[in-house]
Amino acid sequence: MSTPFTPSRPPYRINIKRGRPVMGATGAGDFLRSNDKISPLLPTIQRHLSLQKDCGAILPPIFDTCEVMQLADGLLTLSAPNAALATKLKQQCPKLLSSLQERGWQINAVRIKVQVRRVVEKAPPVKQLALSGKALQAFSTLEQNLENTSQNTDLLAALSRLLERHQQQKK
Repeated sequence: MSTPFTPSRPPYRINIKRGRPVMGATGAGDFLRSNDKISPLLPTIQRHLSLQKDCGAILPPIFDTCEVMQLADGLLTLSAPNAALATKLKQQCPKLLSSLQERGWQINAVRIKVQVRRVVEKAPPVKQLALSGKALQAFSTLEQNLENTSQNTDLLAALSRLLERHQQQKK
């Protein structure tokens, strides 16, 4: 079992329950700058974040779900979550390339990779609408007084379902 890294000035606090170092918000930057193995990555990370921000400013609606993967030898590699978005992004490559060059980036080509991410779908929200007794009575009266014609069948079915659902919620 390896021991945790402890710099001369600890930029972290100790988690009492687990006894492991936990990075603090203010100490994370100090830790990255003081660690010899990680500090060379800091300029690359900052460059990628700046490039991500510029790409997002140039193509805001498209670039929301895309990410900068790599910038090496004048080749910018971007990731797109699906093929459809990759195609749209590919159509915007000339605009993106010229705009980035105007902003001072030394980029000659753009490559797009499709990288599907596992998306956890949220459950649809449960409706919390509660109709008053007066409203339910009005819908019930409408259902009873509405003519039973072919034009009204869908409306009658919808009113019936609405009234049944709200009767069940009351119970």
